[in-house]
Amino acid sequence: MKIYFALLFSAILNLGYAQTANTYFEKIRNNEAELTAFFSQMPKGGDLHHHYSGSIYAEPILEDAINEDFYLNTATMQVLKEKPLDGNWELFSTLKSQGKLAYYKQQIMEKWSVKDYNNVDYPSDKLFFESFDKFSPAIVGHFGEGLLELKNRAIKENVSYIETQLSTIPSTINVDELTDYNQKLRQLAVNKDEDGINQLLDSLYSTLLQKGAPSYAEDFNTNFVAKLHNNLKIDDARFTMRYQNFVLRFMEPVDLFKNLVVAFISADSSPLIAGVNIVSPEDGETSMRDYWLQMVMFNYCHSRYPTVKYSMHAGELTLGLVQPEDLTWHIRDAVYTAGAYRIGHGVDLAYEENPYELLRYMAKNSIAIEINLVSNEFILKVKESRHPFSLYKEFGVPIVISTDDAGILRTNMTEQYVLLAKRYKNVSYANIKQYVYNSIYYSFIKDETVKKQLLEDLDLRFNAFEANFPIK
Repeated sequence: MKIYFALLFSAILNLGYAQTANTYFEKIRNNEAELTAFFSQMPKGGDLHHHYSGSIYAEPILEDAINEDFYLNTATMQVLKEKPLDGNWELFSTLKSQGKLAYYKQQIMEKWSVKDYNNVDYPSDKLFFESFDKFSPAIVGHFGEGLLELKNRAIKENVSYIETQLSTIPSTINVDELTDYNQKLRQLAVNKDEDGINQLLDSLYSTLLQKGAPSYAEDFNTNFVAKLHNNLKIDDARFTMRYQNFVLRFMEPVDLFKNLVVAFISADSSPLIAGVNIVSPEDGETSMRDYWLQMVMFNYCHSRYPTVKYSMHAGELTLGLVQPEDLTWHIRDAVYTAGAYRIGHGVDLAYEENPYELLRYMAKNSIAIEINLVSNEFILKVKESRHPFSLYKEFGVPIVISTDDAGILRTNMTEQYVLLAKRYKNVSYANIKQYVYNSIYYSFIKDETVKKQLLEDLDLRFNAFEANFPIK
């Protein structure tokens, strides 16, 4: 009986702390500095929409490139280890000896990230997506440093879990003799012949297995992901990390399917690989042409590996970026055709065909939406009431808040919550707390014990956070 009353008293006390925290939150919700201080201290659970290379800040990548004396293209700000035959390329050591290094550092920061972007000189979406190719060569060999940077920053920001899209899986499987499948698949896609496509995919799948697809997945899992993760001791009492494989949507169908099969095999056979995704600009020519076909491919791979979960970049589009009719079906196809477990971005929701039906389906089937406010504002110029956040909230779609590419965007998780509180006045502290818990509930962590521990840790963190109020 004494234990019962002790637990009851503790629950009442914690409820009182939460109410006090909510009162303080409502008091400060129009003050950005006070909100920043509040959310900096608040536990933030997980970051589920997270790109490894785009989340490393430009400064350490540039430092590595300088220390290893990369070549810099002084026109485009791309770096390479080996000098190409064409273009204006200079060694960093040469630029330093000429007294030009400081000048080019500033130019590089403006091309590798949104630093000092003035909204005039260059399209924001192009700057964002082009930045990856400019700095990616300098990341090679430094994945460990990057993972520790992300872990340490997360711990300082009270983020306890990251589910990052780490890397594509290297594969030298030769598919030259299979290129005629590209035209066949696309023709079947024009006619929406899903059965015909699946028959061709059966043939391709068997060929890829014969060509050793599982060995590439095993090598990636063992000699890259597990080796990094375990050697660096990424998981500890304060922090947990899992990884998503991804494929590039601008690739030809056979090449994309090859990579997708390897990605699914990898995710199916490793406890560290949480799931699969698809990336690259959604408005690209190949992305738009092959979108439905790619969704069928995801569904096919899921039929082969039914326990593998996947999130889809879908609806990262807005009016003016593509033709109006192309805004009506991307989220729908990711949900209904591909069978996505989560949707990343989902910005064009209001333009989708039968959006209310889609929202009800997502809510009923617990298909979470990954909201990336800073990213959507910079890349798509979509913010505030133009953003579909309120639609997802109104229809009860599970919401998670995430950063997307915090390094390129010069942001962090705290800023996402500041913008959320400031822009959407009907979002309560209780709502925000639910979004934090959602980031663990809807994670793709395979080990339920790990997920349970993270949720229990959130309970303790929130109890400690809320006990700090009221503020004098």
